[in-house]
Formats: sequence, C-alpha cells, structure tokens
Amino acid sequence: MSADPVDTGLVTSLARPGGNVTGIGTLAPELGVKRLQLLRELLPHAKRLTVLTNPDNPVSAIQQRPLEFAAKDLGFQLQVANVRRREDLDAALSALKRTQVDAFVIVIDAVLMGSQARIAAHGLKARVPGIFPFRTGVEAGGLLSYGPDIPALWQQAAVIADKILRGAKPADLPVEQPTRFELVVNLKTATALGVSVPQSILLRADEVIR
Repeated sequence: MSADPVDTGLVTSLARPGGNVTGIGTLAPELGVKRLQLLRELLPHAKRLTVLTNPDNPVSAIQQRPLEFAAKDLGFQLQVANVRRREDLDAALSALKRTQVDAFVIVIDAVLMGSQARIAAHGLKARVPGIFPFRTGVEAGGLLSYGPDIPALWQQAAVIADKILRGAKPADLPVEQPTRFELVVNLKTATALGVSVPQSILLRADEVIR
C-alpha cells in the first residue's frame, strides 16, 4: 500500500504499473482534504489549525501540499509541527496548547500512526480536537476519523497476491484504490472537549462511540 504510488515513483501509472510492483493506492492526499472539510463542518468558527507531519518522509510532503491549499480555501491558518522521531512528539504536542490552535490533523506516517493513543491523550489534555486518518485513532480516544476501511484493504491485497501467485505479472495488474471508507466519531471525547458534533456528521457516521 502507498499513499500515492505514482508520485513516489513506485509505478509508472495506476492502470499500467509497468515494473515489478503493484498494490493499492490509499488516496491519502485526497482524503486529507476531505478531513479538513469535515473539520470545517465540525468547527465552523475554527481559525488556527496544526498539521502533525514528518518532513523526513517524502510521502508526508505529498499529503501536506493539498492540505495547504485546502486550508486556505476553507479559511484555516495552517501551521506545521514536525515530528521526525518519537522523541519529537512531546514538544510538538505541547505546542498545541501553547499556540492556542483550534484543531489538529495528522498525515499518515509510521511514527505518527504508532503514536495515536499518545496524540489523542495530549489533544484531550490540551482541549484541542483532532481528526485522524483511521478509526484506530478514535478508538484510542481521538474525536473523529475518516479514511479507508483497513481490513477491506488487506482483503484487496490478498486478492492481488493470489493473482500473482497464480502467474499474473505485477506490471499488468492495475494499482487498486479503496472502495470502502468509514467515518467514526467518539462522542465521549466530544463531551470531554466541549465540542457539539453536528447532526449532519452523526447521521453520516459509520460508527459512533458513546
């Protein structure tokens, strides 16, 4: 799986990978923009937004660029908190309260995805709502998540692997994209943060944690 297999140079195109690699593109840049739109719907008066990102990860940059454009269109003032290693996380999260941001968003990165519970706990302590890429962030105490259904992606990957084991060439197998997405809301966290989740979001949610 890759956030953007074409931009990262893994394949020539989604339809014709052309090399010895195929798989699933997770639409991370596009879904990051969708998360900002959900944040705007959730927090109509929010102004300042922090994006947690890893500048050493080229995939983070691919995700961050669309966020910068979308933030401007949605009326957010975007600031960046760089997290290269787990050791950088405390300083980045402490800045959430010190800089008085209204919300935070996370790009997909191994360091950040492995620290979702810690990030959610800091957000709750600082009383800053955040939106996560996957439901695991909300299960760990985050407020909101929107992203692909991960078990469904692994099932797609298994089908691709089966085709290759039966003799298909990766170069001839189009890179697939997610077909199932889920919106998850943690109302316990919303109550603790003093955030009122609009009915429009609750009605669209695939799961509401109460």
